[in-house]
Amino acid sequence: MKEIDCRTITEVVRDMCIRAAHFLSDDMKKALSEAAETERSAVGRQVLEQLKENLHIAEEEMIPVCQDTGMAVFFVEIGQDVHITGGSFEDAVNEGVRQGYKDGYLRKSIVKDPIYRENTKDNTPAVIHYAIVPGDRLKITLAPKGFGSENMSRISMLKPADGIEGVKKAILETVKAAGPNACPPIVVGVGIGGDFEKCAVMAKHALTREIGVPSTVPYVAELEKDMLEQINRLGIGPGGLGGTVTALAVNIETYPTHIAGLPVAVNICCHVNRHVTKEL
Repeated sequence: MKEIDCRTITEVVRDMCIRAAHFLSDDMKKALSEAAETERSAVGRQVLEQLKENLHIAEEEMIPVCQDTGMAVFFVEIGQDVHITGGSFEDAVNEGVRQGYKDGYLRKSIVKDPIYRENTKDNTPAVIHYAIVPGDRLKITLAPKGFGSENMSRISMLKPADGIEGVKKAILETVKAAGPNACPPIVVGVGIGGDFEKCAVMAKHALTREIGVPSTVPYVAELEKDMLEQINRLGIGPGGLGGTVTALAVNIETYPTHIAGLPVAVNICCHVNRHVTKEL
């Protein structure tokens, strides 16, 4: 039995919050650089070069890559042989978020109640998705989510008869409706199957997969490729100013579903697509 103290979890989460806000992951840097080389529109290339410059300034001067430092969303894999000591795991994560957003001078964007809208002033509580897995490791992935792109996301409860063409239509219509509002070039996470909430969680989790790494399911990998090509033919382009790079990637996850349903969730993320993982 491996023991992990809550103080360690808090410290790790604090550092993850600060890092995710200031430093883009290597896969996203590479994707943006490649996009700047392949974009056919002069205006689109200019926008992409400005985005790259923004990332450089963020790293050099420790300024967040985006003013919307997001809602702290975590995907946590807890090994069956891990024992959390010294308090509550959830409290430890939220304390890490509290410290990270305070010490990193990050914008606090969370309100206590969706109607009365009083700010919690520390960006808590976080959204935490748990998975119990074999082993004695604790894996924490943080994906801070800004709401410019979050608000452009959608769930469609399709009929089984809609099939894969219905899935493609749902994805394309969501991206079209988003237009410039999701700060393109975007990353598109898609969840297919499960039920209402399962497909939404899969869509968000898909955004944390490394850019350029296709699904291990052959037909899904082909669908990802097809959707990326179709989305980039929409002409929305970087910054919504037109061009051939509207999306950097389409990542899709699937899950078994009910005989009467075909749930599809599309979770759009902006060009920073922040995510960082730490294993204890």
